[in-house]
Amino acid sequence: MNSENVGYAIETWSLGRHFSRKEAVRNLSLQVPEGSVFALIGPNGAGKTTTIKMLMNIIEPSEGRAQVLGKDSRRLGPPELSQIGYVSENQTLPEWMSVRHFLAYCRPMYPSWDDGFSQKLIEQFDLPLDRKLRDLSRGMKVQAALVSSLAYRPALLILDEPFSGLDPVVRDDLIRGVLELAGYARWTIFLSSQDIEEVERLADWVAFLDQGQLYFAESVSSLQSRFRQIEVLLGDGEPSPRDLPASWMRFEMSGRTVRFLESSYGDQTIEQVKHLFAGCRDITAHAVSLRELFIAVARARRPRAQGGDL
Repeated sequence: MNSENVGYAIETWSLGRHFSRKEAVRNLSLQVPEGSVFALIGPNGAGKTTTIKMLMNIIEPSEGRAQVLGKDSRRLGPPELSQIGYVSENQTLPEWMSVRHFLAYCRPMYPSWDDGFSQKLIEQFDLPLDRKLRDLSRGMKVQAALVSSLAYRPALLILDEPFSGLDPVVRDDLIRGVLELAGYARWTIFLSSQDIEEVERLADWVAFLDQGQLYFAESVSSLQSRFRQIEVLLGDGEPSPRDLPASWMRFEMSGRTVRFLESSYGDQTIEQVKHLFAGCRDITAHAVSLRELFIAVARARRPRAQGGDL
């Protein structure tokens, strides 16, 4: 990700947060390119929400530092926060307010609030302005929160699992709406999720966090080019090699067929396989989905007893 010509909406250096004796996040260093849709993905308890709270200056890091829109996260104030939209799964809204009252309440806080754009969002989400927030479905509450976070055209939109638990049709509509708006305005979107299918639709950059530790952060295109599912049809009586390359994951053998996930696929891969399986009859390489990729990485990083699909 290091390029002199790339600007970063978010950068962290050895960022960490401890709660008593527990390390929620440790040694987190990443860069979020401007204009990207960057997904922070991992299972429950991975440290995703803690990371976002440090970026938003809701909690302070125990060590390291973060920079958001060029400003130290610990010094974010109204001028910087007016450029950041924030919607979270557990966001508290003033339930006693109507949608109209809620948006009118938010408006003076943001000098760049665009009434025309706000109205466009209201119409796009078909929000009932005169209904109380407490009477809205969860999907409509998320829509109201999105309008309040987008109407001032933020440079950075931070989403902490806002679509979790929503009806599939509502979630699809929201995702389509956010993608359309982000593409038009060239916003940077930083989102956390454990829904891999959602990430596959939304993101062009992905970081994988588990048990507070970052395992990789790179573009989706890079991930999909370097991971391949390899199948090898062995010759009769050919033994499976004992010493396998470290880049081979999820090694399985069924009859005379060997399958594994290659995490560093390149021009040399097939020749390496031919060398290790000298009597093989056939070798095939297949692209893998993000879901297959993340499951393999998660299982490789933790004891099998703690496993489970992402």
